[in-house]
Amino acid sequence: MIFVQYPACGTCQKAKKWLAEQGISVDMRHIVDEAPTETELAEWIARSGLPLKKFFNTSGVLYKELALKDKLPTMTEAEQIALLATNGKLVKRPLLISDAFVLVGFKAEEWAKALK
Repeated sequence: MIFVQYPACGTCQKAKKWLAEQGISVDMRHIVDEAPTETELAEWIARSGLPLKKFFNTSGVLYKELALKDKLPTMTEAEQIALLATNGKLVKRPLLISDAFVLVGFKAEEWAKALK
């Protein structure tokens, strides 16, 4: 499994601690140093079963600076994925990716259910 995270993110730290407490080992990936590619994002979005907008870090500074709340509705899905791939800070985190699922954001109950 791949744990895509930003070390300074409080939610990512909680998720990392939770994974350790469950005895689950993951490959760590820094979302800014190794931002997801358009191909990865398209695959993860499709596999997650979630709408594309769930992959945007709507509480992030960059999201607000770029006024994406207003711009995203006028963009195509391909344009949105391309935009996400430009900067890891635009992507909602943490992400937990396995062959069986893609989890976005951290909710212990959801993660526990997926990992059973």
